[in-house]
Amino acid sequence: MRIEGGTELSIRSGESPSSVGGGAGSAIRFGVEEEFFVVDAATREAVPAAAAVVRGAEGRLGSRVCGEITKLQLEARSEPCDTAADLYAQLVEGRVAVAEAAEAQGLRVVASGTPVLGKVIPPPITEGPRQDRGTATFRGLHDELGICAVHVHVNMPDRDRAVLISNHLRPHLPVLIALAANSPYWAERDTGYSSWRTVTWQRWPVAGPPPYFSSAEQYDAFVGTLLDAGALVDRGTIFWDIRLSAHQPTLEVRVADMPTTAEESAALAALVRALVVVAGQAVDGGDPGPVVAAELMRLAYWRAARDGLGGHGVDVHSGQLRPAGELADELLRLAEPVLADLGELDLVADWRRRLATDGDGATRQRRAAEQRGRLTDVVDHLVAHTSPR
Repeated sequence: MRIEGGTELSIRSGESPSSVGGGAGSAIRFGVEEEFFVVDAATREAVPAAAAVVRGAEGRLGSRVCGEITKLQLEARSEPCDTAADLYAQLVEGRVAVAEAAEAQGLRVVASGTPVLGKVIPPPITEGPRQDRGTATFRGLHDELGICAVHVHVNMPDRDRAVLISNHLRPHLPVLIALAANSPYWAERDTGYSSWRTVTWQRWPVAGPPPYFSSAEQYDAFVGTLLDAGALVDRGTIFWDIRLSAHQPTLEVRVADMPTTAEESAALAALVRALVVVAGQAVDGGDPGPVVAAELMRLAYWRAARDGLGGHGVDVHSGQLRPAGELADELLRLAEPVLADLGELDLVADWRRRLATDGDGATRQRRAAEQRGRLTDVVDHLVAHTSPR
């Protein structure tokens, strides 16, 4: 398993998934949804051709591939997994399948939080009754809906426990934004931000960090308020960065930009699952989670989105500005005992070291542009590292 630059992580190409990432990994199953942009192979512009790619990949992936809200995007997802090694194998399978389906159509797929090139404002919205209700509800917000994220689902059938675990995860969200920052470009220009996707997403009425809840009953009551107010099309449009899944017995963490490589998605998911385990231990000990002011969370989100991992972030517990790398290292130390028990510490630690050496995804995108001053080179960089072939 390799991240760009050639350094191997702890899951190596050709290694049996059952031989790594074992241990107690079966304690909580997890899975990932990855979103991709479809781009023209010649112009490198994002194009509304996702349906053709989905059709081409369905023979191999079946229901694990589908369209998205815009015609520029598609989604590939894993089945529930016990280990990060199993997850990685499924992510590789999904990426290879959609990449090959795209190539058969003279297209490519890229993993990035935002498209680099193309006329994507407003994006072409997929047709359907639900999409039409969304357009009627959210109106101009759909104009900037061409964004891609990675969603991590962790099995959590006890909804009351899931809500309290969400309270514990909530302060970690800005650090996860910085670790996965991979969307510096928008409308064919450099935004100056590392995660522009995070910035655009905050405009929605139900987005960003979830409120602090004391129970599933309180969660459900507030969702009912949102539905009554017309802020949701349905429960599937609860876009908080942590939410109880509307269809699965899972807690879904959806804060991160779409990572460029499958290795990064697997490592991020392993970290999220470990943080869920740590939070669950605290909840089982009677701790309902720290209360962090929404205003401070908003500030920390903005700084993480602007600086990514290479600048500074806001410590949501103290309010102090600190190097983002320090905050990331503290988060990894919190998860370290669980990652070690799961056999996945090397995977996450190697990812962190590679981020320190090569930079976050946004930094790597900008480096690709700087070599010749061409945004087409950024797309080529993304294409080359999206599919691990």
